Amino acid sequence: MIAQEAPRAPRGLEVSSTLERIVAPQAADAAATVRIATDAVASQADQLVVTVRFTNLGNDVVDSIRITSPVPPDLHYVPHSASGPGSEVLFSVDGGRTFGGPDELELVAPDGAVRGADAAEYTHVRWVLRAPLDAGATGIARFRAVER
Repeated sequence: MIAQEAPRAPRGLEVSSTLERIVAPQAADAAATVRIATDAVASQADQLVVTVRFTNLGNDVVDSIRITSPVPPDLHYVPHSASGPGSEVLFSVDGGRTFGGPDELELVAPDGAVRGADAAEYTHVRWVLRAPLDAGATGIARFRAVER
């Protein structure tokens, strides 16, 4: 079982997260489509989908929303896989203390040299919504990952 920390969200929002395995069709069944399964055990080659659902439970519009989800510690983030309609996607490599775009993230090597971070080193994914969320409205954000 893959350990998963709960996503963080602003007050007034209900946030839940699921982790599902992408199941590719068998070669003999060309008409089948890729599906997401919650009942299957993941193998090293499988990709997993972390889905974060958020709902504005209040009676007022919520603005300046940032939804943050950790990348489970036993997974690597799959490059360019984060999506969230109407949002800017940012990443952290320091446990969620700071965030930036992929080209802005840096790590210090043991020898003191600074280098760009790899997607496999992301610890958190953050979606910054560009528009307010109406009362009662729900949104979904996702990213893919593979086991370490």
